[in-house]
Amino acid sequence: MSYDWMLLQPAVLPPLEPDFKPAALANRAFLARVKTSGNAVPLVLGLERSDGTVSRFETRAFPEGHPECAANNFYAERLLKFLLWQRGACTVHVGGPASIAAHLAAAYAPDGARAFDYEFMGESIYEKPFSVAACAPQDVPPERELTRPLGRHLEGCRIGFDLGASDRKVSAVVDGEAIYSEEVVWEPRKHSDPAYHYNEVMASIKTAASKMPRVDAIGGSSAGVYINSRAMVASLFRGIPKDRFHEVRDMFLRIGQELDVPIEVVNDGEVTALAGSMSLEDGGVLGIALGSSEAGGYVTPDGNITSWLNELAFCPVDYNPNGPLEEWSGDRGVGARYFSQQCVFRLAPRAGIEIPEDITDAEKLKLVQEKLEAGHEGARKIWESMGVYLGYSIAHYNDFYDLRHVLILGRCTSGSGGGLLLNGARAILESEFPEIARKVNIQLPDEKSRRVGQSIAAASLPVLTRNV
Repeated sequence: MSYDWMLLQPAVLPPLEPDFKPAALANRAFLARVKTSGNAVPLVLGLERSDGTVSRFETRAFPEGHPECAANNFYAERLLKFLLWQRGACTVHVGGPASIAAHLAAAYAPDGARAFDYEFMGESIYEKPFSVAACAPQDVPPERELTRPLGRHLEGCRIGFDLGASDRKVSAVVDGEAIYSEEVVWEPRKHSDPAYHYNEVMASIKTAASKMPRVDAIGGSSAGVYINSRAMVASLFRGIPKDRFHEVRDMFLRIGQELDVPIEVVNDGEVTALAGSMSLEDGGVLGIALGSSEAGGYVTPDGNITSWLNELAFCPVDYNPNGPLEEWSGDRGVGARYFSQQCVFRLAPRAGIEIPEDITDAEKLKLVQEKLEAGHEGARKIWESMGVYLGYSIAHYNDFYDLRHVLILGRCTSGSGGGLLLNGARAILESEFPEIARKVNIQLPDEKSRRVGQSIAAASLPVLTRNV
């Protein structure tokens, strides 16, 4: 392949994934060779969203006719894939070599290799057709980003919930203190009737409401892409037929209207980052939740959130062309298969661990975690592998975010697994990317974070519309 030279073997191999080809190393190799060619040309990607906001990413590429210009296409396609799910766009302006724009337009088309992304970035998320437009670098629209404060409202009687694919959590929160919490195992992806999701969520909300004298507001976090509390794309609802998806798209708004309280629901990664920012009392926080999938969220250095998607589950981190397939998107090497219980399950057979099929995903993960705590060497290698993935991927994320802190949490970080992840990632950064290790603090939630918690952070999302 014309880009094989980019696919570098890392200095530290994941014990259970010897063919891992970190995106961070591949991109650095590409840019280094472009630079030494002496013929670098600008490549500017402008990502425009339906509200008129625009993100820009400026990089370099080989010029048309260069002996290695074919590598441009692979580099640009993986770069655009990352940017689409990190920042979002329904129109992509490609300022650079015409061959790159043509390649991206063919890939991100209804019949292209990235048809999944074409559909979701267009009609599903931004509710307008997706397009790729070629232009000169100087004609890419100027950057226009919007940021806003998120949450941190703790007064009154609030309900906070977090919906995962294996379990859902809810808390009753009074003036910033959780007075009641519960966790319920469920399997929403297996249900095709929207009524199931509505009834289950309402059951949790009503349970929390029964523990307080009143309910002033409801805040929630959930896996997926949410815009104005509407579910645009959500793996939790993947079992629902397309012609009935509207019933869950506005489900949370309907719940707020029925209960006559303000409600706000955002991506669970955003709440992860918010909880971290609240406990650290700082910004520049990337939250990574390793649960049923990978959730990402970002709080800017000045403490705000952006209009970006931060859907890291679909962002490439491994450029191995034979890497694990993500079944929903049809792509390989994306975060969901490296930072979630999906990763634990796919590595378990390599680690000599058999997982019964007739138990829930939550029970499957618990089984492997129990083996880890019991000293099973194969189970340890699963988390050591994930630690290697994490170190190289944080270096990759650093190319796209202004980072001070990375907070990792979620069910996969429970027990000794969290420490293995943390130590593995730190070791990679210190040995391979020391400049990043010096500026980015990676940590698990501390005791203060646990007191604030995901549910309290979620509960703090809505602004009260009446005095309490």
